[in-house]
Amino acid sequence: MHEIALNCMILHEIYTISMTLTDPTSSTTAPRIKIVDTQILSDNWYVLKKTTFDFLRRDGSWQRQSRETYDRGNGAVLLLFNARKSTVVLTRQFRFPTWVNGNADGMLIEACAGLLDGDDPQTCVRREAEEETGYRIRAPRKLFEAYMSPGSVTEKLHFFAAEYEASDQIGAGGGHAHEGEDIEVLELPLATALDMLHAGEIQDAKTIMLLQHAALLGLEKLARNPGSESGTGERRYYGKHDPKPA
Repeated sequence: MHEIALNCMILHEIYTISMTLTDPTSSTTAPRIKIVDTQILSDNWYVLKKTTFDFLRRDGSWQRQSRETYDRGNGAVLLLFNARKSTVVLTRQFRFPTWVNGNADGMLIEACAGLLDGDDPQTCVRREAEEETGYRIRAPRKLFEAYMSPGSVTEKLHFFAAEYEASDQIGAGGGHAHEGEDIEVLELPLATALDMLHAGEIQDAKTIMLLQHAALLGLEKLARNPGSESGTGERRYYGKHDPKPA
């Protein structure tokens, strides 16, 4: 009887160890990804890689896979809004890839956005807002983060909102001509922007997400809901790989 009990204990230990090594949901599981080979296909503008790797499936088996990833860094996007007037500030500019894929004139209406380029997300949205719209923002508020095209693009986008007043506009905006930017600044009632969204006139994903967030929450509540305060009205919320402000 003692021998049977001992054998049962041994079998249980073997099963537990086996499940730990193969169950991807286990907190102590072995890595689910084993890199086999990485090739740089292009680094002319940003970096396009082809990676071959072994992937641990849920049933415990390993599968050889190959994926291409386009790494252009992370970015940040900002919805400028005025709760008192129920307005938002957006931009309109030419986006060549949309023209290639059926956008007749290539023009896209967007919230102002840009790549971090070594800055923290808050610094990025302050910079982009001033360059693109001419507004100097006072208190950007972090809303959430999202991977925008996780099937092939590595970029994670940080979403912000900030209130503005007419007195905050210190320039005309428009972006940098030497970088090929020719940006039109649009001030619209939120209701009009939502109508444009539903009519298919706004087709930019990050802008749709921000407008829907504003519609669900309401601009008055968005203005009163700064999130986790740092004492400056800015929400301290970053991805683990993003630089923090000094």
